[in-house]
Amino acid sequence: MGSSAGWRQRRSETPTAWTNWAGNQTATPAEVAHPAGPDEVATLVRKAVDGGSRLRPIGTGHSFTAIGRPDGPDTTQLVLDRCADLLALDAASGLVTVGAGMTLSRLNRLLAEAGLALTNLGDIERQTIAGALATGTHGTGARFGGLATQVRAFELVRGDGEIVLCSAHDHADLFAAARVGLGAVGVVTSVTLQAVPLFALRAEEGSARLPELLDGFDEFADGVDHAEFYWFPHTDRTLTKRNTRISLSAGQSELDPLGRLRGWFSDEFLSNRVFGLVVATGRHAPRTISPAARVSSRALGARTFTDLSYKVFTSERRVRFKEMEYALPRAELVGAIRELTAAVERSDLRISFPVEVRVSAPDEIWLSTAHGRETGYVAVHVDHGTPHEEYFGMVEAIMTAAGGRPHWGKLHTQTAETLRPRYPKFDDFRAVRAQSDPAGVFTNDYLDQVLGPVAR
Repeated sequence: MGSSAGWRQRRSETPTAWTNWAGNQTATPAEVAHPAGPDEVATLVRKAVDGGSRLRPIGTGHSFTAIGRPDGPDTTQLVLDRCADLLALDAASGLVTVGAGMTLSRLNRLLAEAGLALTNLGDIERQTIAGALATGTHGTGARFGGLATQVRAFELVRGDGEIVLCSAHDHADLFAAARVGLGAVGVVTSVTLQAVPLFALRAEEGSARLPELLDGFDEFADGVDHAEFYWFPHTDRTLTKRNTRISLSAGQSELDPLGRLRGWFSDEFLSNRVFGLVVATGRHAPRTISPAARVSSRALGARTFTDLSYKVFTSERRVRFKEMEYALPRAELVGAIRELTAAVERSDLRISFPVEVRVSAPDEIWLSTAHGRETGYVAVHVDHGTPHEEYFGMVEAIMTAAGGRPHWGKLHTQTAETLRPRYPKFDDFRAVRAQSDPAGVFTNDYLDQVLGPVAR
């Protein structure tokens, strides 16, 4: 994988202002480069080192933090859309190698055509593979880890332009660091993932009262393969989602997907169009939010269906928002949610978005938010045009007190000083970063905030 043979020729373009999906991060890079493979990435890296400038790779811009922002007038933005091919696929072993710029959406469909699937996914699929890995993207499931746990190897261009192939056996420390690497230790150009045989999910969606759900949370989370719920602030109601894995080894006769009309009504009309109208109205008339929350919590009724896993795991998000998510020790999750509900009740805030709660298995990836512990996740959202500071600040205080770790791609105010005690391998990661990028070619303001500066 160390050659650009088969990749398309690199091109550059006149820089224009870049903005992320939510619209809360913007910058104008010195140049926008579209390298066509690892050799061209390496050339750009060496040029940056020689010129004392920086490079910042970007995916589809779905992070809310400034993790991908090309800061400073000397930063070139790397867009890996020309490193987005299917490079290898072995249906027998389930190993698939793809360019780092491939989107999860395309990968999911390529795998399905080959009778394969990723074992767990988050709830959107627009991200690039590299971007989703760099920020620690995860789904839900008490026995399942995040996307990075499915990585078996990757090709990376270091800060000196060297191209290395990393795995658990080769460049093991770099592999441990860069599986959730924040884009801080190099540019990932291709990734090998372990897929599993294609499977379906039987989705059961319903409602529950929050107090009863929290009282029986362990049974809820452990009693099915993939469980999550959404609490509607200003009510005691939740939307629950419970997904059970179903083998498709005998074919796809087990599938019972939503009909086109019903799926459009629930997932597009209610979840996007009507909800978007509710959010927009609440932005200008906050007094409407509480009654709208009560209506919304009842509008999404119970439903059961069975479809290919990626079609159940992921959904389209058309209502733009800003998000904060914290990963807690699972033992602290229920208490933190109870404290959050009480804090919302005491406040004058009017919150139109539901609070999302998920779980995952522990892993050993150095900067994974699930490193070393069973994990519960609490995610909060606001409309992209609404100030978030008061609400997110209140949530962050509760989650920090419970030992929370912030999602790297979602808004927070943590620093290297506050994050270091939360990650046993934090100093190991910083050491790998110093070795792999001693000139700070890949850094930006956000990385300096959460990891500390690199001597340049």
